[in-house]
Amino acid sequence: MPGRHINDHQMRLYMKSRLTEKKPAAAAQAAISLKSAYRIENDPRLPSQKAAPRSRRRPDPLAAIFDTEVVPMLEAAPGLRPIAIFEEMRRRHSELPNHVRRTMERRIRQWRAMKGEERDVIFRQVQEPGRMGLSDFTEMSDLKVRVGGIELDHRLYHFRLACSGFEHAHVILGGESYVALAEGLQNALWALGGAPREHRSDSLSAAFRNLDREAREDLTRRYDALCRHYCMEPTRNNRGVAHENGAIESSHGHLKLAIRDALLMRGTVDFQDLLAYRAFLDEIVGRKNARNSKRIDAERAVLQPLPDMRTADYERALVYVSTSGGFVLKKVFYTVPSRLIRHRLRAHVFDDRVELLVGGTRVLSLARGRAGRDGKHGHVVDYRHVIHALRRKPMALLNLVYRDQLWPRQAYRDMFDHLCERLGERSACKLAVELLSIAHERACEAQLASLLVEDLAADRLPDLKKLRGRFAPDLASLPEVTVRLTPLTLYEALNDACIGEAA
Repeated sequence: MPGRHINDHQMRLYMKSRLTEKKPAAAAQAAISLKSAYRIENDPRLPSQKAAPRSRRRPDPLAAIFDTEVVPMLEAAPGLRPIAIFEEMRRRHSELPNHVRRTMERRIRQWRAMKGEERDVIFRQVQEPGRMGLSDFTEMSDLKVRVGGIELDHRLYHFRLACSGFEHAHVILGGESYVALAEGLQNALWALGGAPREHRSDSLSAAFRNLDREAREDLTRRYDALCRHYCMEPTRNNRGVAHENGAIESSHGHLKLAIRDALLMRGTVDFQDLLAYRAFLDEIVGRKNARNSKRIDAERAVLQPLPDMRTADYERALVYVSTSGGFVLKKVFYTVPSRLIRHRLRAHVFDDRVELLVGGTRVLSLARGRAGRDGKHGHVVDYRHVIHALRRKPMALLNLVYRDQLWPRQAYRDMFDHLCERLGERSACKLAVELLSIAHERACEAQLASLLVEDLAADRLPDLKKLRGRFAPDLASLPEVTVRLTPLTLYEALNDACIGEAA
């Protein structure tokens, strides 16, 4: 058509039509004029081949410095960023305008494409069903999830089948350790209903950190025994080469984005307890698995069968309960009921809890604590374990090592500080211990805390008599109930009468 340039497509269409049509018909089919058809007959080159190369229309601002200064910098330090090179050139040559930054970036990119160093190549793999499962840990601190009003410092253990994409996620409260790996891996395998032939991990680099040689060998032996229990071959990617674990590394980002979106739609990052948060994550992972259900079912059919039972996913330790009413384990002091003082207990240390056994009998489960990052000892304290002793020695509360961890809620701590200001240390200790005693004996910890908040807001002292009356009945004042049992001779007489009637 007049005023429009002929493109390559029109010319190819014309040449194809000329095989069977005459010039006018072929020109009409290609939407060109007959004169243009004659020109094409005389010069069969495509329009793109006739265009003259574009020449520079203004002087090259980098001509004097690129080959003499920029290229030597790229050869000496191939990892230099273009912006760093540009800023150095601006420092050396103040007359260099700021708007040539993009020109320099393009020039550096072209130079690297032609003369730069060789890059690593990622080889895409064909994944065989039932062959490989992968494990890794990912940080979750950027989501700012809060449990019980406190920001949760945690990671996710993430398991994935390379072929079908089955995923499992487990909340880890501590660091990357064998215990976290064993618990998360076994949960994933039993949820899946089978085991792959190979298990790939990232060398357990964080778990091995700061361990001596003997401890590292012990950790390796335990990991190998775990894989043997499920008939899996343990393999590890090379340290620092993340793309070797790419089948799960890329999945980390997708899972975290799905969790972030779900939190935004939920409208809050607060959860009542850890169980609620774990159920929230299970629902998200379950929806992801449902999208791949057909592939997962197909791969599940070729997985290895699971053993009859799980293997140990905890660390064993022996602890001694001292006269302080607790024991120290991994730089953390735990309180226990005083009846266990001077006993030696077996401890099974999980990622989120410590289970205590006397002989083979499980007697107690405690939330696991961890030492501070500054090296200071941690405390896991339950006021119910020591309240009976504190009632006999209330002044021990004043300088108690773990006093800040003793309070079950913030309201009790604030009330103790308020009592110290109003009544003095001795009376404050006695009254605070009595408040803890009421909370324990009447099972009203939360209700009592709300009343203490009201007292603090009104700047008044708690009334023990009213509190005891409000949270009645008192166990000591319950009436005695006497049950009179029927003599067994009456049952014998009734039985003889029934036998006589039957006869």
